[in-house]
Amino acid sequence: MKYFEEFNLNKAIQKALVDLDLRISTPIQESAFAPIMSGRDLIGIAQTGTGKTLAYLLPALQQWNFTSSRNPQILIIVPTRELVVQVVQEVEKLSSYQNLVVRGCYGGVNIRTQADELNLGLDVLVSTPGRLLDHILNGNLSVRDIKKLIIDEVDELFELGFRPQLQAILELLPEKKQSLIFSATLSEEIEELARKELIRPLKVEAAPAGTPLDQIEESYIRVPNFYTKIEFLKRFFEGSEASKKILLFVGSRKLADLVHQELMQNEALQIGIVHSSKSQNYRFNAVKDFKTGTSNILLATDLISRGIDIQEVSLVINLDVPDQAEIYLHRIGRTGRAQAAGKALTLISDFELERWEAVCDFTGSPKIEQRLPEYLPLRTELIPEEQPVQTMVLPDIKTPSRKDAGPAFHEKKAKNQKVNVRKNWKKIKQEKYGKPKKKGGKRR
Repeated sequence: MKYFEEFNLNKAIQKALVDLDLRISTPIQESAFAPIMSGRDLIGIAQTGTGKTLAYLLPALQQWNFTSSRNPQILIIVPTRELVVQVVQEVEKLSSYQNLVVRGCYGGVNIRTQADELNLGLDVLVSTPGRLLDHILNGNLSVRDIKKLIIDEVDELFELGFRPQLQAILELLPEKKQSLIFSATLSEEIEELARKELIRPLKVEAAPAGTPLDQIEESYIRVPNFYTKIEFLKRFFEGSEASKKILLFVGSRKLADLVHQELMQNEALQIGIVHSSKSQNYRFNAVKDFKTGTSNILLATDLISRGIDIQEVSLVINLDVPDQAEIYLHRIGRTGRAQAAGKALTLISDFELERWEAVCDFTGSPKIEQRLPEYLPLRTELIPEEQPVQTMVLPDIKTPSRKDAGPAFHEKKAKNQKVNVRKNWKKIKQEKYGKPKKKGGKRR
C-alpha cells in the first residue's frame, strides 16, 4: 500500500484528502491509478468495501480540466439511487477545492426538476441508466463532450435488468473516450461487454473474486424455521449486541416487512428498514439515521448490499441464505471495511442447507458454528418456503389387454351407408303424379 502523497495528485485533491483524513490507499486504488492516468481502458475487479469509488474518482478528478462547455466531461453510471447519492457526495468532498459541478440523476423524482438542474451546466454526472437515457432522448442532456465513462457495479446493473438501457446509452456516447468498468465479480456478460465496448482493456484485480475479506469473522447457527429466527433476534437484540451498529439482511420485501413488524413490538429498539417498495425519502432517511446513529439496526433487502458506504458496521446478520453465493459476499462486505474487524452471522433453516454449502464452496473461508440457545422458544408456524411439498400419489390403474381387440375398424350403420347420387326429378314426378309436374309461369 502507498500513501496518497506518492500519487502526485494536485494540491486541491491533496488538501481534500487531508480534510477527509485519508492517507493510505487500498490495493485497488493503488493498482488502478497509474493505468487510468495513462488513458487506458480498464476493468477493475475488487471486493465490496475495498475502495472502488476512490479508485476511479481520484484519477478522473486529477485529469479533469475546466472548460466553458456546459456539458459533462465525466459520466458515472451506477445501479441504484442510493449509490448515486453516495458517489455525488464523494465527488463533492474530493473536489471541495476545485471549481467543479457534479449532478446526480435517478428515477422516482420529478424529471423536469432534474432537467432544469442539468441546463445550468455541469462537469460530472452520476446517474442510473434508466433516468440517464430519458434525459438524453428528451434532449435535456448532451453527451457529446464525454471524455471519461465509468460504469460501477456492472454485474449488479445486469442483474437488475439494465442491460438494454446501458447498451442504448453506449451507442449514443462518442467513440473517442476512456472507458472504465468496475465490479465485484467478473462474469461472461461483463467480459462480452468489455470485448465490444473497450479498447484493449487492462484487467486489474485487487483480490481474487469470491474471496471474503480476511478481517471478517464468519459464523452460523442452525435454526428450525423462520419464526424461530425472529425469536432469536428478539433476544439477541436485548443483549449487549443491541448497542452495536448492525445490518440485518433478508431476501424479500414481504419478509422484510414481516420481520420489521415483529421486531418493532419491542419499543426500545431503533430499527430502520429499506427496500424498493419504500419511498425515496423514506429510504434516504432510514440510511441517514443509521449512519448518524439515530438508529443502530438497519433491516434491508439486497438493495443496499452493494455500493452503499456505511462506516463502522460491526455486525451483519443474514436472516436467510441468498440464492446466489455472490450475494452473500456482497452482504458481509458491509462490515470489516477500511481494515477494521467485522463479524457476520448467518441463520440457516433446514431447507437452506444446500444454498449454504454453495456459499461455503464459493468463499472457501472458515465458518464457525454456534449453538442455538437452549432457552429459546421454538415456534411452529411456517412460511410458504418452509411448507412441506405435497406430492399426489396416482392410483395404479391397469389398462385392459389389447391382444384380442382386433383391428380398429367397424362397419357403418345402415343409415350412414347411403351414397350420394344425382336424382332424376322428372322421372320421380312422373311416377308420383302420372305426368311430369312443371313449374307455373312467372308472374309479370
